[in-house]
Amino acid sequence: MANPRNRASKSRRDKRRTHYKATAPTLTKCSNCGATVQLHCVCPECGYYRGQQAINNETVAE
Repeated sequence: MANPRNRASKSRRDKRRTHYKATAPTLTKCSNCGATVQLHCVCPECGYYRGQQAINNETVAE
């Protein structure tokens, strides 16, 4: 089995991890109501997804 022969320093470890960063989600405007929505998600304001009503917000609000 592969085992490290010598301990990696904190500096070397952190240099390797520099690319492990989180990216902000891509936001767009809803085609129905104009609210800011995350891509590939139902609009929380009106319940539309890709021009069709996916959920009824009146039932969700209760």
